[in-house]
Order: sequence, then structure tokens, then C-alpha cells
Amino acid sequence: MDFTFAFSLHVWIYFTILAAVMQAIRTAGQKKLSAHLSAMATTGVRYIYALPFAFLYLLVMTEQQSVTLPGLNATFLQYALIACVMQIIGTFCLVAAFKYRNFAVATSLAKTEAIQVAVVGALFFSVSLSLLAWFSVFIGVIGVLIVSRVKFTFADVFQNPGAGFGLASGLALAITTLLIRESSLALETDLMVSAAFTLFFMIGVQSVISIIYLCIQDIRQLTLMAKHWRLCLFVGITSVIGSIGWFTAASFQNAAYVKALGQVEFFITLLLTYRIFKERISRIEYLGMLLIIVSVVILLLWA
Repeated sequence: MDFTFAFSLHVWIYFTILAAVMQAIRTAGQKKLSAHLSAMATTGVRYIYALPFAFLYLLVMTEQQSVTLPGLNATFLQYALIACVMQIIGTFCLVAAFKYRNFAVATSLAKTEAIQVAVVGALFFSVSLSLLAWFSVFIGVIGVLIVSRVKFTFADVFQNPGAGFGLASGLALAITTLLIRESSLALETDLMVSAAFTLFFMIGVQSVISIIYLCIQDIRQLTLMAKHWRLCLFVGITSVIGSIGWFTAASFQNAAYVKALGQVEFFITLLLTYRIFKERISRIEYLGMLLIIVSVVILLLWA
């Protein structure tokens, strides 16, 4: 068997699972860090502290793949810069949703990102999915909403401003994922290198934006970042590893497939919660987990 071919064929699966695991761990770190820093500072940490490691990863990839750094072109800059802004908007909308009473509804609706990637990709990026793939994405989202343990009605969606922010967050992050793929492909080089270069470029731009914002709004947050450097470093490292997974997977595969498989993150989060906090898993949560598993099986075997 040609193991090199097998790795290339399934590389997006390996990196998506890596991203899902690391994102679950990073989220736990960010929750703890948010007790010490503002929302924007907590967001900025994932870029600022990740930047040196993103640069190191890029150097390793160029050396390993024996290729030079790709040159910037107008198409890459257009997609990558818009992706930077959309990711910040997505994070902002999610943070804004926390200000409302029913923020749990908002965060659950933000998790519809997978199906929004599929819809936006089909409408604006000419990305087609098979019928089974659409079915896989749909039941995966239903499983995620069930695992989230949030009950809401359609009235909540239209009347709760937080729900609107949640949907907006999912949409902005969905567009980000699609643009990451377009940015990487626009470099027209080895996909491992193009993913690493896109990651470094975006984190660099987002770090600059975060620092400028904090200097203008609350420069004390930069001092607090230095004070809590160990936790910030943890968030930065887990963030860059997770981003390596997302960027590489999106470079190799349709973004809708990547996000559909990435829904295993919520399955992993629930299991980590059970292991760490010894909380019991309810029957309805088992149903949600089962739907996520079925979604992944359909996606990987038949879609």
C-alpha cells in the first residue's frame, strides 16, 4: 500500500480531528483567562501569543516540503484580509451575545456554523455537496444543538437579540472558513506550505489589529497579558495548533466537509466535562452524541 498516497488522501481528516480536540482544550483555557482579561484582550491572546509559533511552523513546513515562501498576490490578499476581519466580527458577535439573558440560545445558534458554511459555499463559492453530504451536515447540527442542552422556540430566534448575534457569529465564522480555503489555494504552492503561510499572515494581521485596539481602548490589558503569561501562553499554543488543523484541513478539502467533521468538538467537550467534572450524561445528550457520530460516519464513508 502507498502510505504517502493514503496520508494525502485523508490528511484533512487527521487535521480536522486535531483542530477539534485543540479547540475544545483552548476554549477551556480562554474561559479561565476571561476571568482576568477583557473580552477583546482574551480574544487577542489567541493571536498575539500564537504568532511566534505560527512563524516557526511556517519555517518548518518550507524546510520539510523543500519549497520557498510563496509570494503575495492580489487574490490572496483580498481573501485573507477579509477573512481576518470576518473572524474578528464572528468573535465579537459571540461575545456580544453574552450580554443578553438568553446567551445560551445565542451560543447554540452560533454552532450552526457547519450548515451555514454549506449554504454560503453553495450560493457564493460554487461549492457543491452531494445529497448525503447535506444530510450529514444537517443531522450533525441537530446533534450539536441537542448536546448543547438548550431549549428554544422560533420566537426566541426572532425576539432575542442575543440569538441574532449568535447566528451572525456562525455566519461570519462560516465565511471565514471559506475564505481561508480560497486564500490558501490562491498561493498556488504546496498545500501544507500555503496553509501555514495563510495562518501566519492572518494571525499577524489580527495581532496588529488587537494590539492597536487595546492601546486605544484599554492599554492596561497588555500589562495584564504579561502578568498572566503562563495562561496566555497555554491559550496561544493550543490556539495555533488548533488553527494549524483548521487551515490545513480547509486547504485540502471542501470547507463544508471540514466543519461537518469538526462538530466532533462538542462530542469531545462533553466527554472531557464528564471526565474532569464527573457530571452525568443524560439520555438526550447521548442522543445528540449519536447523531454527531452518525453524521461523521455518513460524511466519511458515503458522502
